[in-house]
Amino acid sequence: MATANKVADATTEEEDTRAGGEGNETVPVVLQGEEPGACRTSSMLVASDSFVDLELCVEEANGRGNVSDASSEAEVFRDRVPSGPIEEITRLDGLTVSNDVQPSTECSNGTTPSAEVTTEDSGSEQPVTEKVTLVRTPSLEEEEPDYTHSAEWRAHRKHVFILSSAGKPIYSRYGDEDRIVTMVGLMQALVSVIQSRQDSLRCIVVGQHKFVFLVREHLILVGVVSSHESCQQMLLQLNYVYSQLLSVLTYSQLVRIFKHRRNYDLRRMLTGAEKFFSNLLDLMDYDPSFLLGAVRCLPLDTAVRDVVAQSIAQHAKVKDLVFAILIAEGQLITLVRMKKYFLHPHDLHLIFNLVGASESFKSAESWTPICLPRFDSSGYLHAHISYLDEHCRTCLLLLSVDRDVFFTLSDCKHKIEQRLRKYNCLKAISKAIDTEMTYCVSDTDITELRHFLYKSKSTAQFTCPEYEAPYSGASERAHIFGLYQFMHQRLHSAARPLKILYYVGAKEALLGWTTSGFELYAVFGPLVTKNTAINSVNKLLKWIKKEEDRLFILNSPTF
Repeated sequence: MATANKVADATTEEEDTRAGGEGNETVPVVLQGEEPGACRTSSMLVASDSFVDLELCVEEANGRGNVSDASSEAEVFRDRVPSGPIEEITRLDGLTVSNDVQPSTECSNGTTPSAEVTTEDSGSEQPVTEKVTLVRTPSLEEEEPDYTHSAEWRAHRKHVFILSSAGKPIYSRYGDEDRIVTMVGLMQALVSVIQSRQDSLRCIVVGQHKFVFLVREHLILVGVVSSHESCQQMLLQLNYVYSQLLSVLTYSQLVRIFKHRRNYDLRRMLTGAEKFFSNLLDLMDYDPSFLLGAVRCLPLDTAVRDVVAQSIAQHAKVKDLVFAILIAEGQLITLVRMKKYFLHPHDLHLIFNLVGASESFKSAESWTPICLPRFDSSGYLHAHISYLDEHCRTCLLLLSVDRDVFFTLSDCKHKIEQRLRKYNCLKAISKAIDTEMTYCVSDTDITELRHFLYKSKSTAQFTCPEYEAPYSGASERAHIFGLYQFMHQRLHSAARPLKILYYVGAKEALLGWTTSGFELYAVFGPLVTKNTAINSVNKLLKWIKKEEDRLFILNSPTF
């Protein structure tokens, strides 16, 4: 068993219990609403399932006319492209030139060469033929080579690209976008060809590489991955990248830009925002928050958390203030909201990324607009961002729809800070960060257990212990995170979703279990039997239930 990979799965708890093994341990029955971490009042976060949400977003995007818009663009593209294979076509800044006309230094008679190029005129329904002067193209020896020829660039495990539907590069995770123009043009051509057949391109698998495409209105996002991640998981990450772009521009502004200028270089509007994309992609390589569609809370004494929430609710009663959020080290301390308004975990992840990627917020109180796509993709919320402790770890965000209340919210911030200091809440938070932020799996007193992830679906929150031996190193943590991704994909497979999955690998055994109320992924040693794992899960659920007040936010404070 320790040297072979074996998988035991079931579509129901009963099937898994009868699957064999030693002992008479059965999967426990946990009623919805009684699971660990279940909310006691209305939840402050929107309950979510990462894959289900993804499909809804894609369907919504298609409903906005993406398919029809893309199809019309594909028709234009097809009309402009000379006949012949793709390899014979070169795309230059929105124009199409056949390789039959090659630029050279000069013609035999000493004149500058030219060619006729067919392009689209927005003011006319008919194609317009222009005479274009062809400038000399430097040889490969005279210019920097394309990244596609660089072994170092190609060795990266995961690439992410954003391009416009016109084929203009907008973002590349690695390197300079201007040096991947040829490859980006090919990506755009592939998408256009498929869309011209009234279909959409999702994924291409070539050997160990997966090419994943997310087509949104006016944009194409492409992920190239050579790891264990599934196409669906890569698509989920691309959707986060798209949301990150909207958090800077808003959907309305994006549509308005490309409606008037289809070939617009969007990089002009995203100057300085590259750090948010890069930081987000780095986080998704190891943070299970995005995979689970949930938020991790800072383990904190209930009395302290209640005082923090009350302090914010009392001193932040400002007209048009929608959310007040206190976070520390990428974990949620509390969230106070306006009644009838809720925050989606997807949007909260973007807020965490905004704070984590911006060192400038640590120097002074800041005022910045941010679009939260799941809350309102067409407009901005205006965020007052400040740190409450001298070490710049506890961050307060006050989000309002009014752009002119910076000084009012600054006064609120100082009143909140004074009350938190009066009741020693900041000291308690600092202590939690230093000593209690991450608990150990040994605290559960389950000797067979190595690590686990537990998500409460009703609160959209999850908890997990600190990584310990044998997962202390970065490569070991990446290994176990890859196994979590594998288990999550199997349980949520569209073709055959499972409720329980028991997997035995060379180095560990894993048990995955999903119900209407929670998701649980537990890691054990490779020699642990299935029934021993189930028995351990029984104990783990009881331990999480006992600690739920510290690990989760079970009440939803409002202004």
